Amino acid sequence: MSTPAAPAWPSSPVLVLGAGPVGQTTALLLARHGVPTVVLDRRPERDRAGSKAICQQRDVLDVWESVGAGRRIADEGVTWTTARTFHRDTELFAHTFAEPGRPAFPPFVNLSQARTEQILDERIADEALVDLRWGHDVVGVEQSADGVAVTLDGGGRVAGSFVVVCAGARGEALRELLGVTFEGTSFDDRFLICDVRADLPGWATERRFHFDPAANPGRQVLVHPCPDSTFRIDWQVPAGYDLDAETASGALDARIRAVIGDVDHEVVWSSVYRFHSRVVDRMRCGRVLLAGDAAHLVSPFGARGLNSGVADAENAAWKIAWVGRGWAPEELLESYHAERHAAARENVAVTTATMDFLVPRDAERVRARAEVLAAAATDPAARARVDSGRLAEPFWYVDSALTTADA
Repeated sequence: MSTPAAPAWPSSPVLVLGAGPVGQTTALLLARHGVPTVVLDRRPERDRAGSKAICQQRDVLDVWESVGAGRRIADEGVTWTTARTFHRDTELFAHTFAEPGRPAFPPFVNLSQARTEQILDERIADEALVDLRWGHDVVGVEQSADGVAVTLDGGGRVAGSFVVVCAGARGEALRELLGVTFEGTSFDDRFLICDVRADLPGWATERRFHFDPAANPGRQVLVHPCPDSTFRIDWQVPAGYDLDAETASGALDARIRAVIGDVDHEVVWSSVYRFHSRVVDRMRCGRVLLAGDAAHLVSPFGARGLNSGVADAENAAWKIAWVGRGWAPEELLESYHAERHAAARENVAVTTATMDFLVPRDAERVRARAEVLAAAATDPAARARVDSGRLAEPFWYVDSALTTADA
């Protein structure tokens, strides 16, 4: 998939720190521009369990298709067409999405992150310009005028021309090494996530959102369909929630049956997450760019995490390729920060507003939300104010220095 016309890369490879979907995409896009990469991941091997980030937007599928993976991911994924919203077990409204035109890809697909990573790994295995190395924990970063060197736990060093940090949500050490801040909010409530395999007729094309259901009073439940008769169920739970204790007591089984009914089912995977709204103050530090969850964390409602990380990768890859070949000055990298930091701030603002509706922080907001939900049963205007997540969309770079002004 490399660009045939591109001359040989004139310097050392680009280092990509982290082999999650954002790091994989970065490496594959750089290879498409004829740029070699070394991908370093601290884990000993790929974690192949769990749905994690499941919703991949159309523009992301387009990016992945450019490296030979988009069609496969789209064909394996599930696209739900109806969003049902409930309040205290009464359906408030249902919205069916109309697909405009005849695009190559659906507006989004649901597919487990584990499967997406597997497909991208297969593309990497076929790409000679990508060198993926597991068990390489980066503990130091040193920059010079013409390159970057990283130090590994154990003393080894790897030299590169640029670095893209895609180390995910647990990139605290790398952010500290780069001297960037990570300001924002962490929410006290947790979210229990279970991948449940079951035969649920009629649910395969529906997303279901429950506000204050009887089985989870005062909190929320969200159900997303995934391939292979699997459903991703998210429960908002209190800060002290203990998954192991609930599993051992049988309460988890009762919790699941309260959502799907008394049907046979299998719990494929489960986990508990704490959600954050945070963004670094700088996404470019010299020859080092930060991307994905290493640069910004948002709640998953609206699917703005992985999708915005892939947009980071697409923005970073071509700019590194152009600067590295001398086709553009190094200042082009500053536009990466300007464009993607603005996108990150917008995503934080949108998802924080959603979390404020889902988890009201004071009595006044609790009262206001209750009024909106009560009115939504009969008032279409009130339904527009019910915020269970605003779906991700590409960010418009209207304020970028690269965008030509229109009088």
